[in-house]
Amino acid sequence: MAEHVEEPKHHESLMEKITDTIHGHGDSSSSSSDSDDDSKKKSAAASSSSSTKAKIWRLFGREKPVHQVLGGGKPADLFLWRNKKASAAVLGTVTAIWVLFELLEYHLLTLVCHCLILSLAVLFLWSNATTFIKKSPPHIPQVSIPEDLTVNIALALRCEINRAFAVLREIASGRELKKFLVVIAGLWLFSIVGSCFNFLTLLYITFVLLHTVPLLYEKYEDKIDSFAEKATAEIKKHYAVVNEKYLSKIPRGPLKDKKHQ
Repeated sequence: MAEHVEEPKHHESLMEKITDTIHGHGDSSSSSSDSDDDSKKKSAAASSSSSTKAKIWRLFGREKPVHQVLGGGKPADLFLWRNKKASAAVLGTVTAIWVLFELLEYHLLTLVCHCLILSLAVLFLWSNATTFIKKSPPHIPQVSIPEDLTVNIALALRCEINRAFAVLREIASGRELKKFLVVIAGLWLFSIVGSCFNFLTLLYITFVLLHTVPLLYEKYEDKIDSFAEKATAEIKKHYAVVNEKYLSKIPRGPLKDKKHQ
């Protein structure tokens, strides 16, 4: 009788283990399916957010951050005030130069001569300090401009000038009337600004704008881009009307160069 009682208990324990393992596998599979669903939802949300970010209209068709548009590196850090001490020092130095030459009417040749006189006097006293200090005279450092630096600057200027000539040639060919009119309007605007200020003041204004406009644009880029998008749409509407009435009737140059037979 004892053996008949123990056998069903043993079968019941085996059945409980089997059911526990089945439920365990079912729970793990359901949890894995839930995690897969969560990962799919997250990936779908990320893709939708990236697509919405890609659809955002940026000024001048910009796709990179402002820091990369400015070239990156130290110049971009200065313009965007990443290092506030360095940016303030550069802007203060340029302001002092502008005040010295523009407001105080100090001349460049006079400044160069005075700086040379002061430096020569200091170096002369420094090299003849043995009579006062009774020690060996201090070594005067030798200053020389490296050849690689001057060659790189000359090559960079040459590339930029050649690029500007190529752009001007393309505009003057008459193939894109819109670009031609934009360049003419820009040059006319610069001529008006140049007649109001001298060259030094114009350079100083440009330098101050480079230290303020990119910083403000980076801070309020969403608002500025939305406003610029609306303004661009209105300008395109007005340009389409003017183009249909007047500009389309102006004869243009050949769109394609004739092929040599």
